[in-house]
Parts: sequence; C-alpha cells; structure tokens
Amino acid sequence: VLLIVCLLSVGAVFGQVSYTIPEEMTKGSSVGNIVQGLGLQPKRLVSGRARIYTRDSDEFIELNRERGVLLVKERIDREALCRRTTPCALHFQIILENPMEFYSVIVQITDINDNAPTFEKNEMKFKISESAVIGSKFVLERAVDLDVGINDLKSYELKPTDNFALILRNNADGNKNVEMVLQKPLDREKQERISLVLTAVDGGEPQMSGTMLIVISVLDANDNAPIFTQPTYKALVTENSPLGTVIATVSASDADKGSNGKITYSITNTLDDIRKVFEVNGENGNVTLIGKMDYEDYRNYQINLLASDEGGLTDSCKLIVEVQDVNDNKPEIDIMSKSTVIAEDAKLNTVVTMINIQDKDSGDNGNVKCYIGENAPFTLKTSTNNFYSLVTDSELDRESASNYNITMTCSDEGVPSLSSSVTLTLQISDVNDNAPVFERSSYEAFIVENNTPGLSI
Repeated sequence: VLLIVCLLSVGAVFGQVSYTIPEEMTKGSSVGNIVQGLGLQPKRLVSGRARIYTRDSDEFIELNRERGVLLVKERIDREALCRRTTPCALHFQIILENPMEFYSVIVQITDINDNAPTFEKNEMKFKISESAVIGSKFVLERAVDLDVGINDLKSYELKPTDNFALILRNNADGNKNVEMVLQKPLDREKQERISLVLTAVDGGEPQMSGTMLIVISVLDANDNAPIFTQPTYKALVTENSPLGTVIATVSASDADKGSNGKITYSITNTLDDIRKVFEVNGENGNVTLIGKMDYEDYRNYQINLLASDEGGLTDSCKLIVEVQDVNDNKPEIDIMSKSTVIAEDAKLNTVVTMINIQDKDSGDNGNVKCYIGENAPFTLKTSTNNFYSLVTDSELDRESASNYNITMTCSDEGVPSLSSSVTLTLQISDVNDNAPVFERSSYEAFIVENNTPGLSI
C-alpha cells in the first residue's frame, strides 16, 4: 500500500520587513534583498516554494527565489496608486511551506516631481463693476498638483499687479483659498478689459508650473457682494441614501437690488469627483446627491461653493459632508495556504490552513468573529488581526474518521449581521498504528484418522 503523507510543521512564523523606493522605477529594478531582510537561509525561499500573497489584483512587486530579492514587476505610479494619501505603501505577505510560515512586507513608495500644477480651465472670466470698492475679493480656481510633499503646489503669482493683488488664505484642511483682491479702483472708460496671468508653482527640483488666463470685463455699479450666512456648512448622510436626496441647503444674501442682487450658486471643486456625486441648484442653493457614495472609498467630502451676483461679485463657503457607514459588506474569507491531506499521527497544533479575513465596513460593521463546528478535532487560532490558522487540537484516528468537512463561518457585528462561510475538506492518511489481531486466543478441531493429506480441517 502506497501511503501519501502531507505534514505541516507546527506553527506559522510571523515577521515584518520594510523597504522604501521612488515611484516610476523601471521594470526589473531591485527593491531589496528579502533573504537578508528576514534573516533567512539563502536556500529557504526555494525549498519553501516562497511566493507573494496579496489581496489586490495588481501585483507591482515580484519575488526572485534563486537570487532572494524583490524586484519591480510593473511601473509604479504613486499618484494612481495612492492619490493624495501619504505615506503611500504596498502591503503584501511572503508565504513559505514546509514548515508553513508567512512574513509581512511593506514597500513605501516615495514621490518624484513628475506632475506640474494644473488648472481645470485655461481661462477664467469675471465681470466686475467699476464701482467695486478697494478690498473687494474674487475667488480664483485653485491649481491641483498630483505630487505630494516638497513636490506639491507651493505658491501662486499674479501678473500684472496694477489693479489686483493676490491673497492666499489657509484652510483648516491644509489647502489654500486663492483670492484676487482689488487694490486700485477700476475705470471702465479708461480700460474696459483687463487680462491677467495666474501662475501656480510647485516646490520640486526642477520646478514645474502651470498657468491660467484671467479675463476681466469692467462693468458699471454693483457695489455689494453676496454673503453666505455661514462660512462652513455640515451635513451627515448615510452611504445608501437614494439619488435625488437633498443633503443640505446653502444660502447667501446680496444687498443690491434687481439684477445686481440676483445670486447664482455653483460648485467650484476641480479635478476630483465632487461634481459627479453632488450638484447645487443655481437658484435656491439646494445641494442634491446625484451619484453613489461608498463609505469604504470616501468617508467625507468637501464641497466648495460659490455665490455670484450678475455684477461679477462673489463669496465662497464650504460644505463638509460626513458619510455614515451602513453594514453593506460581508466578511471576505481568503484561503492563504491549505493542506488537503494530513497524517493521523500529526502532532497537536499542526497548522492545516492559513486564512485571511477582511470586512470593508468600519466600526462594529467591520468587526468580524470566526468559528467552526464543535465536532471536529480542530480549532481556530488568530495570530494577528484578520489572520487565522486552523490547527489540530486533539489526536486524529483514521480508523474512526477518514475525512472531515470543516465549515468555517465569519460574522460581523453589524445590525443586521452579515456572514460568509467556507467548507474545507481534509483527508486523514493512514499510518501503521494497528497490529493484526486474532478473533480468539485458541482454536480446537477434531478429525478422523487415516485422512488424505491436504484435507481441510
């Protein structure tokens, strides 16, 4: 009889190593020596059939077992990978077998200055009354630089400066409001049209910049700008709110009469998805949901709103939308590594399967607990957050049970609770642990003499 025995070593070793590389490295570039970083024997990666495990579909890093190094598999664009999030890092695990082990690896991606500041529009137009008072402010579009840190947007410059000065106002979120402030009275009879150039410059090396043309048409007599009732509005919205829901109403007033006092509302966010998710009614200031929200993608939004009168004067405010989580994601069960056969003489705490659990929801909705049935000689152990090992917790006997179907169920703590389950099939292989046994200790038989040889008794 041919016996196939699949034994896993006891326990799973856990360790962590981190590396830092710049974005845009060429394919095949070295990230680091994983053997040295983890303190492994040089041949361990080959003998353990080492491989990279990641929950993401995109793998930017690959493992060279023979050389013991991590290499860049695909070009990494930090801005596409992490947007504005810092630090930006790739997280994955190195899985080894015989014995079964896994190690966490973090590769931090640093930014290079590969994006110039950009404006969504090439040109911005204003209609400003010649009676506008000194100090009147006009909100300009902000530039966006996809880079972060020192390579991010640093300063603005407005030229020429005959009539207007540039003022930057710091927001609580770290961004700057760009405002053009009148510092010298306008005279339509002398100059009916004014052209300015707004330049945005980043702090990278070499320095990069972007420009936008500002065209001002000088009008007559509108001497009161709109004023919002408050500089910041707040709204709390559940992520499953139906499209068409009015989430907030902003309001501004203008002391002028007639057309100069007529206010139009608009959203000024640029180069993000705000205007795909929200819209504002230009007449009454109702902010309506027009796109789907997902708490797991965005937990809050900042909507920049502008109130403009027909004379070209403006005021700005912001609406902070807090997205409230609902329990709309089941726990995800992912088998990292498993055995289908185990010998009946396997030691206690032998690792059979390693499992990763993830629930995209937050708070109680994302807290997950896992369990298996009580009628099997196995138990679940958690090594770190979201990682479980299925191990033996009592002796196995193939003659009593030759296989097990183990159902693992994971449930979150949301209301109502959502759950997922997976069934693992495990075969028990035989070892020679039973000697032959006669049914009785002695036997008796009687025969007649003179029988032929070979007669059965």
